[in-house]
Amino acid sequence: QDTFKIQTQRAFLDFYLADDSNIRLDIQTLDTAEGIVEVISPNMSVFFLLFTVVKKVRDFELPYLSLQSMELHCKLEIRKWYEDPSLDILLMDCRASLNLLHTQAVQEVERNWVKPTEQQMQELEFLQKNANKVKFLGQIQEMQFYGYIQPDPCIYDYPEEGYSADIHIGNGKINCCITLPTNQIKEVSFKINRLRSWWSATKDGKEDTLKLRFEYNYSGTWHWIILYTKQ
Repeated sequence: QDTFKIQTQRAFLDFYLADDSNIRLDIQTLDTAEGIVEVISPNMSVFFLLFTVVKKVRDFELPYLSLQSMELHCKLEIRKWYEDPSLDILLMDCRASLNLLHTQAVQEVERNWVKPTEQQMQELEFLQKNANKVKFLGQIQEMQFYGYIQPDPCIYDYPEEGYSADIHIGNGKINCCITLPTNQIKEVSFKINRLRSWWSATKDGKEDTLKLRFEYNYSGTWHWIILYTKQ
């Protein structure tokens, strides 16, 4: 309280699930994210965290104050935070966590974040129709980019500038699906453990465009890769 020079007081804060349903919680304005997640999902906070639209909310942050201070209209969403989809199996015995995992997986399908084949999509639709959440989650784990985060499309500069790319981040990788001038899609994958350094800044002083630059080892040679994104 001394740090923020404010008094704690009662407030209401809405938290959203991946299907846009929400939970309204009676909180104190100086409650931390860690404490709030414990209330929302006791015994599951090691797997689920709060996110704003643009970033994960750290355990020590005060979600109510963070949300109030943002210039853009944002909402808080509770999502799984881990990148390894195989961890899903550890949570399926808990009904609450199973529901959270299933809701998030359905959202990933609806947003085209995962890339199922036509047959896989038919199988998912059948399992969804029959409300078989466990088998649905088992089936979706076989699909490309399940469990990855997909920011808005960005501009990619390697090997040449100006290419549009869809970015998928997860499982220790940054995957770029680049649209070439011929309208063909080329997929390039960067392993996080092969990045040596990175930094981010606004592009040409424009607050709405972020320049993310990282140094990557290609066959023993270091190259700078640049992504321009709105997120």
